[in-house]
Amino acid sequence: MVNYIIVTGGVVSGLGKGITTASVGKILQLHGYKVTAIKIDPYINCDAGTLRPTEHGEVWVTEDGGEIDQDLGHYERFLDINIPKCHNITTGQVYGAVIEKERNGKYLGKTVQPIPHVTDEIKRRIRKPSTEGKFDFVIVEIGGTVGDYENVLFLEAVRQMKLEGDKVIYVHVTYVPVLDSLGEAKTKPTQHSVKRLRETGIQPDFIVTRTKEPLDFVRREKIAMFCNIHEEDVISDSDVDNVYKVTLLFEEQNFCKKILNKLNLRKDHNELKKWKMFLKKISNLEQSVKIGIVGKYFDIGTSQLSDSYISVIEAVRHAAWNNNLKSEIRWIDSKTFEKNPRDLALLEGIDGIIVPGGFGLSGIQGKIDTVKYAREHNIPYLGLCLGMQLAVVEFARNVCNIKEANSREIEKKPVEPVIDFIPEQAKIIFESRYGASMRLGSYPAILKKGSVVQMLYGKTKVSERHRHRYEVNPDYISILEKNGMVFSGKSPDGILMEFLELPNHPFFVATQSHPEFKSRPMKPAPLFNGLIRAAIKKQELIRCSV
Repeated sequence: MVNYIIVTGGVVSGLGKGITTASVGKILQLHGYKVTAIKIDPYINCDAGTLRPTEHGEVWVTEDGGEIDQDLGHYERFLDINIPKCHNITTGQVYGAVIEKERNGKYLGKTVQPIPHVTDEIKRRIRKPSTEGKFDFVIVEIGGTVGDYENVLFLEAVRQMKLEGDKVIYVHVTYVPVLDSLGEAKTKPTQHSVKRLRETGIQPDFIVTRTKEPLDFVRREKIAMFCNIHEEDVISDSDVDNVYKVTLLFEEQNFCKKILNKLNLRKDHNELKKWKMFLKKISNLEQSVKIGIVGKYFDIGTSQLSDSYISVIEAVRHAAWNNNLKSEIRWIDSKTFEKNPRDLALLEGIDGIIVPGGFGLSGIQGKIDTVKYAREHNIPYLGLCLGMQLAVVEFARNVCNIKEANSREIEKKPVEPVIDFIPEQAKIIFESRYGASMRLGSYPAILKKGSVVQMLYGKTKVSERHRHRYEVNPDYISILEKNGMVFSGKSPDGILMEFLELPNHPFFVATQSHPEFKSRPMKPAPLFNGLIRAAIKKQELIRCSV
């Protein structure tokens, strides 16, 4: 029988419920259980594809073409599994399905209501992975916080599951603040949050407290008393310098054993040793590599955020660790270079540059100038999706002398559209059908033998995930190649350019795909690994020249 762990949140959003969910899954996996995860997003959007990165963070792309909240990325990285798009549930999906059933007469003339019809649809979607018979545990994270209006029916659905005989554990993640004026951790927000949860009919089995420092016994005891749980079921989740260490925090508090005891299960075996050795190794790294991420989704109001590029950041870290280095990420807003082009000189102090994906017009010229600087100054460069398209635009303008070269995304009627629509996308854009209509999911590519990309992957056929509407225009491939650009990876039919590189450069590689989505802590993405190795060589050359 499948076991369900329901993870809810309280007090504030952005607590790290996704990391908690992934970490609980990881410790269960390391003890021999087969685990998967589901993310519930209560927004009315059908998926995350139309959400602005600065508002909701990165859009994660699944193998089967789902556009999902970034937490699914945490699950895949921690658990080292591919999770399908049906493991994301939104209000839009649920209500869409219920309305479709009503229109098709599936409810046999009954009055369609939130309870039971909407909650039944939610439960059907949560239970779907269990019908496959592959998993011992399904961990379900409910987005937002308890008390949010849009959460009510999801909480009601998971309450009903336990009543209907499903094996369910409830884990509530809350914030325990320390006010500067007092210097004391305050449990009252947690108490009120649990009170709101209990009003929905759910009594948490565990409370995970997010704190800066480990929660002391006094606060732990107080939370237990006022929230109606045992003191040992209050789990401290204090800040760590590496999110993968949260698993060890939980293991130290016997969180896995406590979960299994409540479900009358036992530990099958223990594979923690390899995981602990890996975390110990990366904790002791001393030398670092500086990687600049030149993007445009950093600012929202007066705040700066990194969530828009979280998978790129993690992929850099994984590759650096693989080469026994710490990563030092430099955030660079491409719009800065548009205001003052002389600031491009800042890139010289960086070991490697990444231009990631993105949409829209803002910051584009700054990215093009970045590509030019990296190419001319022999700085290792990795372009991802838009980063590849702009590498083509820059090369066409400044090497092929096609001065008016541009992308149709940037200019509606370009004179020289070196980047153009994928043919089937033109009609989609004309009809304004933006949701889930891009080239999405995993697609194969054939790599050129002997190329940098082929050597990095170690094979001639690879598959990476995509999310884009535009491609290199076939009409310009000949002139680009004549001037030295090598398209080292193409779609199996040879029509779409998937990878490019410049042979006379220390490392200048770009891809139309998003290899960051397949990077794992112990299995770095090959292109990121190549960037880090090239960055190391750059460091060595600088040391030798001093």
